[in-house]
Order: sequence, then structure tokens, then C-alpha cells
Amino acid sequence: MDLYLVGYLMCMWLSSSRVLGGYPIWWSLALGQQYSSLGSQPILCGSIPGLVPKQLRFCRNYIEIMPSVAEGVKLGIQECQHQFRGRRWNCTTIKDNLAIFGPVLDKATRESAFVHAIASAGVAFAVTRSCAEGTSTMCGCDSHHKGPPGEGWKWGGCSEDAEFGVLVSREFADARENRPDARSAMNRHNNEAGRMTILENMHLRCKCHGLSGSCEVKTCWWAQPDFRLLGDYLKDKYDSASEMVVEKHRESRGWVETLRAKYAFFKHPTERDLVYYEGSPNFCEPNPETGSFGTRDRICNVSSHGIEGCDLLCCGRGHNTRTEKRKEKCHCIFHWCCYVSCQSA
Repeated sequence: MDLYLVGYLMCMWLSSSRVLGGYPIWWSLALGQQYSSLGSQPILCGSIPGLVPKQLRFCRNYIEIMPSVAEGVKLGIQECQHQFRGRRWNCTTIKDNLAIFGPVLDKATRESAFVHAIASAGVAFAVTRSCAEGTSTMCGCDSHHKGPPGEGWKWGGCSEDAEFGVLVSREFADARENRPDARSAMNRHNNEAGRMTILENMHLRCKCHGLSGSCEVKTCWWAQPDFRLLGDYLKDKYDSASEMVVEKHRESRGWVETLRAKYAFFKHPTERDLVYYEGSPNFCEPNPETGSFGTRDRICNVSSHGIEGCDLLCCGRGHNTRTEKRKEKCHCIFHWCCYVSCQSA
């Protein structure tokens, strides 16, 4: 195997920044020491930061599914970081800070819309999976989709009860979004859009039975999609998110803010679309007020003309190129018995 060169391109400029504020801080349950101890220690609901009274009651009544709630938020954060790995804002979290994203989520931006959607979807996904795996005594397999068998297959296995997972996510994640303001309306909408991706992408998963894999009998069950598929779907929704304007209405309970599409000549957003009403910072420079870390020392793609390319990711400041030589094992041979020898080139 020939030696090869790896272009290592890094953006230039500026220093690190300190990040302030944040919301919703209960997401911090998914990171750090609190998360790592969930499987081995009982959860003290009163110690979870940022819970509103309804969430606190939910936690105490359904304590055994709270580890799945935390797992779902962590899953959503990891997927966010994957989807935005080549963007100026790459879903960075802050260590030892209850506001795990800093001030980035304080504004009603596209980024806030995506994070709320993917986190809510993550909670629903993780709870659904936990129920199907039998780790909770209060939920289990879905018994609602057990109709007549299809052609060449019959129902079997454990169908995942996504409707229960969605219900948990809706009751817990939306509990704090009950204010009559535009931000609560936006968060509720995007939370639900995230959860809808699961329900709309449920599919049959089947297993064959029979002699020599003949598939004489095939059993099928209702299953969630891979979470990566949900992340890809919501990332497309981020790119096509609908900009809204805030309207105020006088109701019996007082002034209520609602959202209306800013541009009437565009398609009106559906419940599956993401919405926002404030513009995003460019994230080029470190800014403690917006939570931007800047793009200094980020890796960029010199051959790309997209957002991950060096021109856009480095904000026109230029980039440094570093060449690395790597050795890899190749031409590996198994020797009887029992070791493997390889060349290194």
C-alpha cells in the first residue's frame, strides 16, 4: 500500500470565549456526572435543575423512565453534533455549565428550532426503545398494530410503542412551554415536529424462519427508524425552516402571542416543518453574548464549495494547511494457527 497524504486544514483567527446563560437547563441531565450515574443510582427528582412543577411531578410519578428521558436528550445532542459537524455552529456543548449550549438557544433562531426538535425526538425514541427492551415495568410492546397478517408474513416479535414514547416526550418536554408568548409557541411547534418524524417513519421489520434460511415463515413487527434517518430528515427541515413573525392578540386571559408566516407567497409551514422568527448570528467570531465560539481551529474541506468549505467555514480569513503522513497495516495474512501478520506501509 502506498503512502498517502492527508490535508489538514484549519481556520485561522481569534481567541476562545466565555458563554453565559442558557435554556432549558434540564437538558444538563443528559451530560456529565449526573448522566453517568443514572444507571447505578436512584434519581432524586428535586436535584434535577430547571424542572417546572409539572416536570417534577412527572419525574416523581414515572421515575423509572427518567433514565430513558436523559438518554434521549443525549442522543439528540450527539445527532445534532453529527449533523452540524461541518457548519460554523457545530452544536457545541459547554462543560460544567447547566446551560449546556450557552446563550445560543436564547434566541428564536433556526438553531434553536433544530435542537428542540431533535431533543424531543430523542426523548420519544429512547423511551420507546426502552419499553420494547423491557427495561421498564410501566410500558412494553405495542398491541395496537396486531391486525390480520400480511401476504407472506405474520405478526411477531415486539412492536415498538412509539405512541407511548411520543406521549412521554410531549408531557415532559412541553411542560414548560405553557406561556402565552411567541417563544413557547415556537418551541411547542418544533418539539412536535421532531416527534412527528418518528411516527411518520415507523416501518415493518421482519425476520425469516425455516430450514436453511428458506423463509417459509416470516414474522414482522412495528419498528422505529434508525435515529440517523431522523436526524437527516430534521436537518433538511432546518435548511428549509419557515421564518415567522409574531402577532399579539387580546384574549380573556390577556395578551397572547402567536406566529404567522412572514412571507405569504411561500408555502405555509405544516406541523412537520421547523419554524423560527429571529435571525442567526454568523458564528464567525467569538461572542459571549450570542454564545458563538467562532471558527478558529476548525477543520475545513478545501475541495468543497459548501458551508464546510474553507472559504465559508473560515469566513474569508484564510486557512492553514498541515500535511500528515500515516502508516496503515495492509496485506494481512491469517496463519494457521492462530495469528495474523501484516505489512506496514
